[in-house]
Amino acid sequence: MTKQDARSRALGLLYAADAGAVPDAAEPTGRAGRLAAGVLEHLEEIDAIIDEHATGWRLSRMPAVDRSILRMGVYELRYTDTPVGVVVSEAVELAKRYSTAKSGRFVNAVLAKVAGDQSE
Repeated sequence: MTKQDARSRALGLLYAADAGAVPDAAEPTGRAGRLAAGVLEHLEEIDAIIDEHATGWRLSRMPAVDRSILRMGVYELRYTDTPVGVVVSEAVELAKRYSTAKSGRFVNAVLAKVAGDQSE
């Protein structure tokens, strides 16, 4: 499974968790499972970071797909050594593929703010 495929799979898992779906008995493994588990482990902190950087948007008002993509992006920025450009680019591509026409720009703006604060 490529890293892009793993991110797509992790997005599906996070989206399902956000919707309150009960996970299957078989837990996802590999990169997708680690990404989803990492996001869920740090969810409160990640949501606080998104709230701080998504000017004019509350998490509860965001499309669920965008919320899940942002959560995964913030997790990767804060808890992995994945380069910032890769995280942002991959998140924008997921938003373009699975969400609204404006989602790519929105995801880019929020993650850029998060990354900018991280480098200070």
